[in-house]
Amino acid sequence: MLTDFLAALGTTLLSPWGLVLAVIGTLLGILLGAMPGVSSTMALAILLPISFGMDPHLAILFLLTVFVASVYGGSVTAILINIPGTPGSIVTQLDGYPMARSGRAGQALTYALVSSTLGGLIGLVALVLVAPMLAAAAMEFRSPEFTAVAVFGLVLLAYASPGSTIRGMMVGGLGLLCGMVGFDKLTDIPRFTFDSTALQGGIELVPLCVGLFGFAEVLKNVGAAGRSSGKSVMPAIGKVWPPMKELLSHWKTMLRGSLIGAGVGAIPAAGSAIAVAIAYAQEMRFSKRPDKFGTGVSEGVVAPESANSSSIGGTLIPMMTLGIPGDAITAVLMGSLLIHGLRPGPGLFANNPEFVSGVYSSFFLALILTLIVGLLLMRWVAWVTRIPSHILMVVIAVLCVVGSFAIRNTMDDVYIMLAFGVIGYLLNLLRLPAAPLAFGLILGPLLEENLRRSLILGRGSWEIFINSPIALTLLLMSAAAVLLPLLAPWFVRLRNDLRRTYR
Repeated sequence: MLTDFLAALGTTLLSPWGLVLAVIGTLLGILLGAMPGVSSTMALAILLPISFGMDPHLAILFLLTVFVASVYGGSVTAILINIPGTPGSIVTQLDGYPMARSGRAGQALTYALVSSTLGGLIGLVALVLVAPMLAAAAMEFRSPEFTAVAVFGLVLLAYASPGSTIRGMMVGGLGLLCGMVGFDKLTDIPRFTFDSTALQGGIELVPLCVGLFGFAEVLKNVGAAGRSSGKSVMPAIGKVWPPMKELLSHWKTMLRGSLIGAGVGAIPAAGSAIAVAIAYAQEMRFSKRPDKFGTGVSEGVVAPESANSSSIGGTLIPMMTLGIPGDAITAVLMGSLLIHGLRPGPGLFANNPEFVSGVYSSFFLALILTLIVGLLLMRWVAWVTRIPSHILMVVIAVLCVVGSFAIRNTMDDVYIMLAFGVIGYLLNLLRLPAAPLAFGLILGPLLEENLRRSLILGRGSWEIFINSPIALTLLLMSAAAVLLPLLAPWFVRLRNDLRRTYR
């Protein structure tokens, strides 16, 4: 494993074009992550079409550098102007912004960058150690097990989405319907095409993601962009490096946050936002000065940023081993792999081991480049926050249209992107999560294909799922996840009644 990793890393380092792409991806990731209103998911979605003409190894290298760098870039605005650039940076601003207001903006950025790098390395170690074992176990899966995995993944993704579980499942069901559009693979009968030639080939994942996570953001920011002057008051960067002794004294905080981030990130749909919240809460519990959190303590930056970056490795585990996206960002990343004919799952490790090693080496290189470029640009990247929002939204809208057209050189994909941009905007107005829609499109074909195959093997009997211990366990866990939010209020009322009775 180590030999393959070093070989893949050496190949990338000896490739001038690969290094140029990695540096460009790092720059774009930091800059886009630092722009208010541009999340990591949005950055990856609008840059995804650029990777289509690349070799698969170069494509994943470019996208991973954008991904990793944008995670750190989100902390820049969180620290300097109290606006989280990415969801994972929401907690960072609690102590990062007070540090900046007290004249320690540069030190806060350095804490975030170093913690993010070390956290990412621990997340990479978790990915390298856990993913092959999980993939080996998944190689024993058959159609019933994969059906149960798809159901479990959809339920977890809906359960962890913002808002109620039922609403998340409703949006996920819409994604399942989107996955059925086009010709049926078994019967070759068109479904849900409405006599439109644009829908006969099905709905492509990439235009859906670009519209849902990219163009929808443009629509949401149109009104705000018109009212915004685009200027923000930033504190001076000041001294960049904190005392080395103080920096090294936070190694326990970095380790705790990184382990929490990797563990939580490996849970489908948990994502970085939950990981950083848990890491911050745990650090308060371990701290000798919990009352100081929120006033500008360095641990309040180190803990969430280490968890934020380490969760990247965690989210890649279910995506690469089971084909279940760990969060919205990895759902977009899956689009690139599918475009290049690479289906994430246990077969990826068996059929393309050199590509898996390339993912590991690309992740490592992305972390190192983010550290180097972040240190070099620390005093200048903050000026990105001064770009007028209306100019930024126009540029993103153009990238969405051009990128969608470039997928297959057809306007049909542009229309699909625009349609899902409107759908994403409406979901936001209705306070419904958009990510389950993309997850449903990804997992829908996997669920349908394996469900139908299982019923064929079982001669139409559903007992085939009961006879598989793994499938039965996953289905029972899925049912529990659905019923828990419905039964929880009843249990609370019953507990309160019993307490009043026996007082």
